[in-house]
Amino acid sequence: MSLQLWSNCRAATMQPAAARPYGLIDDAALVVDGEALAWVGASADLPADLLARCIKRHDAGGALVTPGLIDCHTHLVYGGDRAHEFELRLNGASYEDIARAGGGIASTVAATRAASAAALQAQSTRRLLPLLAEGVTTLEIKSGYGLALEHERKTLAVARALGQSHAVDIRNTFLGAHAVPPEFAGRTDAYVDALLQMLPVLHAEGLVDAVDAFCERIAFSPGQTERVFAAAQALGLPVKLHAEQLSDSGGAQLAARYGALSCDHLEWLSVEGAQAMAAAGTVAVLLPGAFYFLRDTRLPPVALLREQRVPIAISTDCNPGTSPCTSLLLMLNMACTLFRLTPEEALAGVTRNAAAALGLRDRGVLAAGLRADFVLWSVRQPAELSYAFGANPRLQTVFRGQIR
Repeated sequence: MSLQLWSNCRAATMQPAAARPYGLIDDAALVVDGEALAWVGASADLPADLLARCIKRHDAGGALVTPGLIDCHTHLVYGGDRAHEFELRLNGASYEDIARAGGGIASTVAATRAASAAALQAQSTRRLLPLLAEGVTTLEIKSGYGLALEHERKTLAVARALGQSHAVDIRNTFLGAHAVPPEFAGRTDAYVDALLQMLPVLHAEGLVDAVDAFCERIAFSPGQTERVFAAAQALGLPVKLHAEQLSDSGGAQLAARYGALSCDHLEWLSVEGAQAMAAAGTVAVLLPGAFYFLRDTRLPPVALLREQRVPIAISTDCNPGTSPCTSLLLMLNMACTLFRLTPEEALAGVTRNAAAALGLRDRGVLAAGLRADFVLWSVRQPAELSYAFGANPRLQTVFRGQIR
C-alpha cells in the first residue's frame, strides 16, 4: 500500500515526555501507512527513502494537527429529553418533586423503553454528528436507560450501529447498575441479581466492552457495586465507576482494587481514594458539563489529583438529565475556567488520558505505530482550542488514515 504524507503543519503530538509543551513540533510531517502512523517528526528529519514512498501528499496549509479527540464518558443513546424538568427546576421544583411526578432517570427509562431501535438511532445520530464535527474520532457510549435485558440490548445495539454507520470508533459500556427500575422499587439487591444475569448474555452477543456502575447513596452501595465488578472480572471485562459525585462512599478505593480504567465525577474524592487510583493507574474523568448544569459548588480536587499524579481526562457526559451537551470543545473551556486546568492538561484530557480511560493504547498520541486518527485545525496555538468557547476551528478529520 502506498504511503500518504501530511506536511506544512504544526503537530501537537501530546507525547507525555516531550521536551516542549503539547509535544509540539513546529514544521511537522506525518506519514500514514494504511490505518496507522508510520512516522511523525520534524519535516527536516523525514528520511528520504520514506518520502520517496509517499505517493499521495497533502499540504496541511500551516494547520495545527492534534490526535483525534476522544469523548470517554457519554450516555448518548436514550429516548426523549428532560427539557421540561429543567424548566420546572428553574421555577422552584425540587428533584424530589420531579421524581415523585415520574421524572428524573425514570422518565428517560420510560422513553427509552418505548422507543424503537430505529427511533433511538435517529435521535442519537443527531447528538453524534456535532461531536464528529468537532474532531471526535473515538466515543464511549454507556447503556443504563433500559434497565431490562431487551432494552439494554436495544441501546447497546444502537451504539454498535452508530459506529458502523459513521466514521467513529464506538466503545460500549454496560451500565445496568445506573438506577433501580420501577419494577424493582425497594428491591435493589434483587435488581442486582437480575443485571448479573443480563451481563453474560450481552457480553456473549458482543455488545459490551466494559462495565460501569453508579456507586452512590441514591444508587448502588459499595457491596452491590462489588458484586457487579466481580461478575465483570469473571468475564474478563474492564470496569469503570461513577464515583464520589455526591458523597465519599469509598468507591474510588473499591474501583482501584479491581484495576478500574477510570473513576468519573470525583467531586468528593478523598486523599485515600486518590492514592488508590494512582497506585492502580486509574484515570480520573472530570465532567465539567454536569458540574455546570447542576450548578454544583464543590470542585473536584484537581490539586490532589496532580499531587498524586493521577491522569485527568475530560468528557461531555452527554446525557438528558445533568449534561445535555454535544460539544467536547466547550468542555475544554469549562475544564479550564471552572476546574482551573491548564489548556495543555485539558487537551491531554481529551486525547491521551481519555484513551487511557477507555483502555486504548493505540491512540490519543501522534506517534509511529499508533492509529492514524488526527484532526487539522485552523489555529496556530493549541491553547486556542480551549480559549474560544462556541468556536469550531476544525478543518479536516482523518480517521483510520482516511479523510472523513
